[in-house]
Amino acid sequence: MQIENFKIFADLVETKSFSKSAKLNGITQSAVSQQARAMERHFKTLLIDRSQKQFQLTREGMQVYESAKDILHNYDKLLSELQELKKVISGTIRIATIYSIGLHELPPYIKKFLHDYPSVNVRVEYRRSNLVYEDILHNSVDFGLVAFPVKTRQIEILPFRADRLVLITHPNHPLARKSEIDLKDLPGQRFIGFDPDIPTRKAVDTIFRDNKFELEPVMEFDNIETVKRAVEIDHGIAIVPSATVQQEMQQGSLVAVPFKSKEFTRPLAILHRKGRVLTPAMRKFIETLALDLS
Repeated sequence: MQIENFKIFADLVETKSFSKSAKLNGITQSAVSQQARAMERHFKTLLIDRSQKQFQLTREGMQVYESAKDILHNYDKLLSELQELKKVISGTIRIATIYSIGLHELPPYIKKFLHDYPSVNVRVEYRRSNLVYEDILHNSVDFGLVAFPVKTRQIEILPFRADRLVLITHPNHPLARKSEIDLKDLPGQRFIGFDPDIPTRKAVDTIFRDNKFELEPVMEFDNIETVKRAVEIDHGIAIVPSATVQQEMQQGSLVAVPFKSKEFTRPLAILHRKGRVLTPAMRKFIETLALDLS
């Protein structure tokens, strides 16, 4: 029985999917099934209850899974300790991030990290917020980057930074001439929003409710880039993180107006699975994200 067997089995249990476990380990779905049966032959007991429609472990299977987690944790801990003894900062870091952070917040940190630790390979995937949490829970990635983090029992949340929310308009829009905007000026405007399940959209809806008015979007999009393009062609106004529109402001294609009297912010966070052994490279990556590169 090799360490890979326990890794594949643990991934299968946590994803409850032969195809997802196969993808995580770079093998075929058939190979995952064969590995599971090989473990059953090795331990001379059924581990998966195949009489159920949904994936379910037997009592023995749960015991093997719990022990597999301990074995994998100790193995990762050993590898990390050996790297520390050798003072080696290398390996691969896998990151899942929402578009706005990945495109506008993360690049300078990645650039500095790779400059300081050239032996580390960083892989970045762009995902919707809910899928970032799934990726962390399924061990598909090492870190996740999200806005408005939601407390989850199995996920550790580390503060990253906070974005200021601003109103953006076309340069010829009447509101573009204001130095500050009052929320009471927004009702009646054509508003462009994110999809309802996007955390920033939920936060903006809360701001509207707290100020006792509703603003139904005339358009809804699932990413910041499309929202900006719609405002650039003067289809409406939008509320977005300031960091995401710096380039457009410099080019003069958008105007960003701060809010009067009160500042609204969007907290960003780093996610990783609780109890996960962090390699020296992972710890250095967290240290880099803690730097002020503004």
